[in-house]
Amino acid sequence: MPALRIRDDRDRELVFLRPPRRIVSLVPSDTFNVQALGGTVVGRTRYCDASDAQVVGGTKDVDVEAVARLEPDLILANQEENSQKHLEELAQLGLPLLVSFPKTVIEGLSHLARLAKIMHADARELLKRGYDSARSPPPGEPVRVFVPIWMDPLMTINAHTFISDALRLAGGENVFADRERRYPLAAELGQAVPRPSGTRDTRYPRVTLEEVAARKPQLLLLPDEPHPFTPQDARAFDGLGARVIFCSGRDLCWYGARSVAGLPRLRALLR
Repeated sequence: MPALRIRDDRDRELVFLRPPRRIVSLVPSDTFNVQALGGTVVGRTRYCDASDAQVVGGTKDVDVEAVARLEPDLILANQEENSQKHLEELAQLGLPLLVSFPKTVIEGLSHLARLAKIMHADARELLKRGYDSARSPPPGEPVRVFVPIWMDPLMTINAHTFISDALRLAGGENVFADRERRYPLAAELGQAVPRPSGTRDTRYPRVTLEEVAARKPQLLLLPDEPHPFTPQDARAFDGLGARVIFCSGRDLCWYGARSVAGLPRLRALLR
């Protein structure tokens, strides 16, 4: 069998002589992806649903030595969810590390297709359902939606995020699509002139309730992760006059296999 050469989202090449048998997933989305493709993981984060696998820390505090002891033939990581320090340490050990960074639903499905190729899994039906759903037009007129991802401080997402793309495909219009995070913090609060952001991430701005009100959302979509929004949190937005809906953060945030059923569920919520 010829060697399979795959490039990850950091444009690093991985070579596989056979399907990986010992997979460590450092991303809950990818743990779900591996399971959806009929595989299992030997290592996972404390946030992953895989009770038989060894826990090797969290997404931000990976135990590099514990990962190495598992002798993985594939480690699945994400540029945004995992810390650069730990990924660099894994790479320096010469471990087979695949780093993903999908920022759209379609890119997440393409990552799932890449995993299927690596695992020699037949994902044609699953991928067809996912691509058909993502490429079909959302129903009706877009609904103006505010999606907070953190409460204190109040944070949201702009157009260059996976969450915003999932919202768009579900029939929502992200009211903060054009808003970038400003640096320093005083600039976010309107108390200073913004400075150049350089290489810092601008996709997750901090906003005020006054800014939210000025954007006039019709709907507040409150996910249960990364921040588990509660009815008490929702009361902070009472003055906006917008409808409030709680939703699964996994349907909104997880890329790949979760989108196949998650996107239709989001569409049903927004109708």
